[in-house]
Amino acid sequence: MLSAADNELLTHTDAATPMGEYFRRFWHPFALSREMAEPDGPPIRVKIMGEDLVAFRDTQGKVGLVEPQCAHRGANLFFGRNEECGLRCVYHGWKYDVNGHCVDMPNVPPEAGYHGKVSIKAYPTREFGDMVWAYLGPAEHMPAAPPQLECGLVPASHRYVSKRLVDCNWAHSMEGALDTAHFSFLHMPAPGVKSNENPDAAADENRLRWLRNDPLPQFVVREHDVGFVIGGSRKADNDTLYWRITQFMLPAHSLTPAAMPGETYFGYSWVPITDASCWIYVYGWHPDRPLTADERAKYEKGGYGQMAELGPGYVPLRNRTNDYLIDRDDQKHRTFTGVRGIAEQDQMAWESQGIIADRTKERLSPTDVGIVHFRRAMLDGARALRDGKAPAAASRCDGYCLRSGGAVESSKLSFEEMMCERFGSETGSATGSMI
Repeated sequence: MLSAADNELLTHTDAATPMGEYFRRFWHPFALSREMAEPDGPPIRVKIMGEDLVAFRDTQGKVGLVEPQCAHRGANLFFGRNEECGLRCVYHGWKYDVNGHCVDMPNVPPEAGYHGKVSIKAYPTREFGDMVWAYLGPAEHMPAAPPQLECGLVPASHRYVSKRLVDCNWAHSMEGALDTAHFSFLHMPAPGVKSNENPDAAADENRLRWLRNDPLPQFVVREHDVGFVIGGSRKADNDTLYWRITQFMLPAHSLTPAAMPGETYFGYSWVPITDASCWIYVYGWHPDRPLTADERAKYEKGGYGQMAELGPGYVPLRNRTNDYLIDRDDQKHRTFTGVRGIAEQDQMAWESQGIIADRTKERLSPTDVGIVHFRRAMLDGARALRDGKAPAAASRCDGYCLRSGGAVESSKLSFEEMMCERFGSETGSATGSMI
């Protein structure tokens, strides 16, 4: 469990909070590129870590992320005209470029002392992996690039990227991705019922059997330059272990443990909206081939487990407001939860913990070792920054090119040997990795 003070430190990311300042030393996605696909298209509202902003793509294709209030009299620039390399306020025509500079003041005489000298707050942006990223921290500490996740380094034809709204604090949603012990329960079909949520898992019923039969996996955690990798092993067949390996990358990225050799990899990036909600950016990629039209169509409809079925505004169709459309008959006879979709099952579990989980009342078990490491890493990082030590991981953008997934290996291999057999690297580095 955590103390109330540590729980507050972990979960609060608004400006001027220790965790909020820590988050702001890293690049974060704030929109999908397709949300602003058209130059001079409509601006979009953005809220990130409690801050209201407006984003727009200018005539040259550059993306601006600026404060919403016009410097003249505070009219909201979300309603502005996106035209000729700038966002023009509809009230009196003041116009701002992607850097926040006011480049036109139609109602201000040229001789006025402030003519051409007005700016509003603007944040640097980059596009990477079909996501638009922003850096909200001190300019002198800005990392050179967003984290170089492998999904952004493969050709666009090899990846699919989406996002979904989560109605709870970022931290216990993030913790759910590091807790792979829950697969023995939350995502299980009833005995004898085949899984149709994840074609990769459905193709190998042995995996489901191993997950079901061993609810107490043994975990190993190894730190690396940008976080840690955690492996959970379950008893398999013939003196082998079924390993499920998860990556955690500071401050809020994770790669999933399911992909076997030759299968599609998946990952997540969490971005706090407020302390009460967050976005999860979800991406799937294959390093060796383009994704098929059928795969993309299934992703669009919430298939393959990691992608939720979405309604308007990237809100899952099965959500807190409708009890995730839980089917009690299905729960009794066919699935463990009665909720359709692995992503939705996860979200139900997270959101059922409350808006901000009360970690002072929990009782952790040996399978929560990844969660303990996550909390320690985040709390230590926020405290270190408060004491003047910047996070080294923020500048190690190339260190984020990692993989995770599943493996079946001899029980005689150490964790490091198993990682080298599966990925060609003890940490799961994608550089020179096996597929």
